[in-house]
Amino acid sequence: MLEWINDFGWIIWLTVFLLLAVAEMLTLNLYFILMSVGALAALVAFLFGAELWLQIVIFCVVALATTVLIRPLAMSHLHRGPADQLSNVERLIGHSAVVLETVGTGGGLVKIGGDIWTARISGGGDIPVGATVEVAAIDGATAIIKHPSTHKASGTPGTPATTA
Repeated sequence: MLEWINDFGWIIWLTVFLLLAVAEMLTLNLYFILMSVGALAALVAFLFGAELWLQIVIFCVVALATTVLIRPLAMSHLHRGPADQLSNVERLIGHSAVVLETVGTGGGLVKIGGDIWTARISGGGDIPVGATVEVAAIDGATAIIKHPSTHKASGTPGTPATTA
């Protein structure tokens, strides 16, 4: 068995590289791809005739070094941008929504932009159809909305804004 590993170790390191790359594609957390760099380094060491123990050490050192040195830098580049540049559902918080189906603590439907969302109210009471409300938060696929009495879209404080 050890003789086969010495002859065809490149297959093992290539397989480890590919498995780690596939794991990275499934998780997208920048750990597995950096470990796969270690597998490529071990493959290069094999091709230069390094012993198995040295290949394993090279794999471990390179995987650890790339994870410690490169991942924080890469993550900072991924999260770089203005603080007001929101993505996905974070953009919806604070936007107006129109009630399509009466919304209460048990649920209802609202239209945010061009999309219809399930919704529930953050306070008490029901909100009638046609009322304009503000999105307070997003909980999974449900918009949490503020009661219209706290929403000031109509310009008069304390009055609900409705659409005719």
